[in-house]
Amino acid sequence: MRNYEFILDNFQNHFGDIELSSITSEYILGFMYKLSDGTKQNTKKLRFTLLSAFFNFIKNSVEPDFQNPCDNPALRKLFRAGKPAQFKIIEKDVIDEIIFRTPNPRNRLILELMARACMRVGEVLKLTSRDIEDRKAIIRDPKSGKEAEVAFLPQKVADRLQKYISDNGIGTDDRIFPITYAAARFVVKKAGKLVGIHLKPHDLRRHAATYASRSGTPIEIVSKILLRHSSLSITQIYLGRISDAGAIRWIDNLHG
Repeated sequence: MRNYEFILDNFQNHFGDIELSSITSEYILGFMYKLSDGTKQNTKKLRFTLLSAFFNFIKNSVEPDFQNPCDNPALRKLFRAGKPAQFKIIEKDVIDEIIFRTPNPRNRLILELMARACMRVGEVLKLTSRDIEDRKAIIRDPKSGKEAEVAFLPQKVADRLQKYISDNGIGTDDRIFPITYAAARFVVKKAGKLVGIHLKPHDLRRHAATYASRSGTPIEIVSKILLRHSSLSITQIYLGRISDAGAIRWIDNLHG
């Protein structure tokens, strides 16, 4: 609804009282360039699709003879979706080295929760002591819009987390890691420098998902349980591209 409101408010401001039937594809091109200059290709695609849907509503519900000015091959090609991004996935031995070479208990736990439990950096920073229930981390007000979600923890990570909470006297409703997003990103960046790579928080979450998938975990588990995605198509974007050498190694593992 917010996207539609944005499109239609700008549409009204741009075209004013011009009759809809007099708006041509050329007018739409000028409007789209003004509206979406400097934005990502997928944002342009979304806005163009919403505008086209508005015109289709006019055609289907108000005026059957109305011609949708967005129904133009050149415009559809210009504002089609961009190619999905392919992310470089960091191998397990590199992630292990990063974690083992991080001596600070707090920083190590932050890294492990992302790299082992598939958690987003924001989810890690929001955790309170009461959110930890044995092998589960309860994520309040998650990105999905649900009331809560669950991230499952490896036993060793859960044990270290409970010890950290106990050793530091963290209260039930206190944040376990009371640092800012900027500070957490710096922790991750600094950890990456230990092995000579540029590391971002989401690289750890992508690693966790790809490692699980390549270790034989069913894609449905990776998607619904680990990443907590709403659809498999989103998960497939996360999973890294396999090189020829990697493909051959997996074939050898499968067939001896």
